[in-house]
Amino acid sequence: MDSSWMFMRGAMARADAPSQVRRGTMRRVLEFARPHWGKLGVFLGLTVVDAFLAVSTPVLAGRVVDAIINKAALGVVIGLAALIALVAVVSAGTSLVERWQSSRIGEGLIYDLRRAVFEHVQRMPVAFFTRTRTGALVSRLNNDVIGAQRAFTSSLSGLVTNLIQLALSLAVMLTLSWQVTLLALVLLPAFLLPARRMGARMAGLEREAAGLNASMTNQMTERFSAPGATLVKLFGRPRAEAAEFGDKAQRVRDIGVRTAMAARWFLTGMSLLPTMAQALVYGVGGYLALTGQLAAGTVVSLALLLTRLYTPLTALANARVDIMTALVSFERVFEVLDVRPMIVEADRTIPLAAGPVSVEFDDVRFAYPAADQVSLASLESVANLDTRGGQEVLHGISFRAEAGQLVALVGSSGAGKSTIASLVPRLYDVVSGAVRLSDVDVRELSFDDVRGAVGVVTQDGHLFHDSIEANLRYARPDASDEELWDAIERARLGELIRSLPDGLETVVGERGYRLSGGERQRLTIARLLLARPRVVILDEATAHLDSESEVAVQAALTEALQGRTALVIAHRLSTIRAADQILVVEDGQVVERGTHTELMAANGRYAELHNTQFREEPSPA
Repeated sequence: MDSSWMFMRGAMARADAPSQVRRGTMRRVLEFARPHWGKLGVFLGLTVVDAFLAVSTPVLAGRVVDAIINKAALGVVIGLAALIALVAVVSAGTSLVERWQSSRIGEGLIYDLRRAVFEHVQRMPVAFFTRTRTGALVSRLNNDVIGAQRAFTSSLSGLVTNLIQLALSLAVMLTLSWQVTLLALVLLPAFLLPARRMGARMAGLEREAAGLNASMTNQMTERFSAPGATLVKLFGRPRAEAAEFGDKAQRVRDIGVRTAMAARWFLTGMSLLPTMAQALVYGVGGYLALTGQLAAGTVVSLALLLTRLYTPLTALANARVDIMTALVSFERVFEVLDVRPMIVEADRTIPLAAGPVSVEFDDVRFAYPAADQVSLASLESVANLDTRGGQEVLHGISFRAEAGQLVALVGSSGAGKSTIASLVPRLYDVVSGAVRLSDVDVRELSFDDVRGAVGVVTQDGHLFHDSIEANLRYARPDASDEELWDAIERARLGELIRSLPDGLETVVGERGYRLSGGERQRLTIARLLLARPRVVILDEATAHLDSESEVAVQAALTEALQGRTALVIAHRLSTIRAADQILVVEDGQVVERGTHTELMAANGRYAELHNTQFREEPSPA
């Protein structure tokens, strides 16, 4: 029964199995597994011992039968029985050690692969994450890593064990009686061929069910998130969503019933074949034993060895599928590791001087990278990557914010303001020109110096699903409690946090949805204050707040900007009238610059934006 099911599962896998993997994958796998070679050698040695023990038991059982029939001395029978018991004990101990060694190798590989992929992905540019589906990336860290691990702990050990066990079983059976062995193998095609046909049918059902399950998972992921659930409720679609989900679940149920019945019919039929083979061995072997051509114990040994023959044969029939599948999992992991980060740290960095920091853009030109530079089609779940990209969006941007100054960027939506701001912390790198901090190109600074000097507050105020304290300490894990509360008070959050039942241990929810927009934004400002950057970038930090929340956030921002160089992207022009310099950006170029008074007097684009925003609306009749 077990061997029948194992072969059918292998035949199902063959329907989806890859025909080939890239050249060099195996070499990379072996190189990656180099730290585990010693453990792997011990593991394979144990599998060889286990295979020998598995074959020895049927031979000893035959000798016991012969000893009983020949009325051998009691000590001989007891000795053989004790030897069988000893083999069983040794085999049990070997299997335990083998399992322990297997788990050490497997879990070690999972750890190595996951850590390598996670660390590599963390070095990828923001453009990578804006294109990649999160679920596809997580799948590489989970499903593919575990699939790759099976190459060593299951596929490789199974291949070695089954080859040895098959060779030993066949050699011993041929030695005992080549006639009976050949007759027993006659039934093997009747065991293999139906499994292949049924496997293809079952694979089709499995594929359909997998597709439906993936669709249900996607629906649940989107609808169970806070924004998705809100959208469903706002448009009154719960019943329609439930009906759509129920239809998919019903089809999965029906496929499950068909699969279960098909499998049961198949397994019932297939379980008869090994029994028939054993019956053939007993019949022919019994005849030969009765005619004196074969010992009775030999018949018993042949019958028991037959099970040691069919099981590895069926496993080896699936070995190529198992190995290819595992190699493809490795290949998919390597595929992610082969995507080179576009933004890398210089081999020799220049330290950033202590004290206030100036920001300078010197004839900066920039184009967003094309998809093939930062992404993979498989991670975007598309057949071919988008070929767009590489078109210049910033055209010769030049300005300087002296240490302690506030420079504001204003202009139409899509003009390039956020793109300019993203170049300072090196979320992207310029195509030409330079962005400098205290007269040092950011590309020549270490990542630690850039991250330590530049702090950013975006309009969405992203928070992790964790406690308030954990979200704050993400900026400075080593901050003291006094520094933590100082940042909280300066961000105008002290009263709120003290009023919460769990205080700093309050969990803010996914993306901070348990807090209001103003509270969430002030929490991100407190995080920035705790980080103590010397340059602050505010990307429309108050764009989506109501008037009351905006007042509180503006007060917190005043604290955040005090004594720091600031680059502020403003939608509400009232917030940047006191800026030392205002840059009007349109179509990736600075079209105007000056103070609020100077730009209003020039009566250009800034004055147009200002007058449009502050024009009094006519009173309704």
